[in-house]
Amino acid sequence: MFHVTERLLLRPAWPEDADALFGGIADEGVVRNLARAPWPYLPKHAREFVAMTREQRVPNFLITLPGEQGSTIIGSIGFGETETGIELGYWIARPYWGKSYATEAGRGLIEIARLLGYERLEAGHFLDNPASGRVLRKLGFRPTGKVAKRHSCGRGEDVDCALYQLELGADQSVAPPMAA
Repeated sequence: MFHVTERLLLRPAWPEDADALFGGIADEGVVRNLARAPWPYLPKHAREFVAMTREQRVPNFLITLPGEQGSTIIGSIGFGETETGIELGYWIARPYWGKSYATEAGRGLIEIARLLGYERLEAGHFLDNPASGRVLRKLGFRPTGKVAKRHSCGRGEDVDCALYQLELGADQSVAPPMAA
């Protein structure tokens, strides 16, 4: 599955993407904000990630910036299954922070969620990463008012995580683009 946004191409990971993926995520400032990525993040972790078999109902995409020389991998975004539903998760490589790429990729993923028939999405961010909370609110996610302990493999400990939900009913729409 592929998805095109105004500036981005969301596409599956391929084995030949391992080195470029490693170059973007092997940054403690990125990994510390993720639940499942280990630290230190090693080349073997990138190879394992691109080799994973994905279920069509819970896709994961590389976020790429198309260009004349091909495309540049700037992050990843996708769905995961939780005990209570479907969760949206993402990361953006540090050189691309602050350029609204996470919000744009998130809008694309919400469109895919609707196509897949999801009625609700979940998301969360560690309390010491308020930038992700701002992205989630731009996407229309609403805070649940709950904070839960969530294990961060990168930190090696449980961390407080603010929880969010997005209702995808027929009368709901993705929040309109906001100025950067």
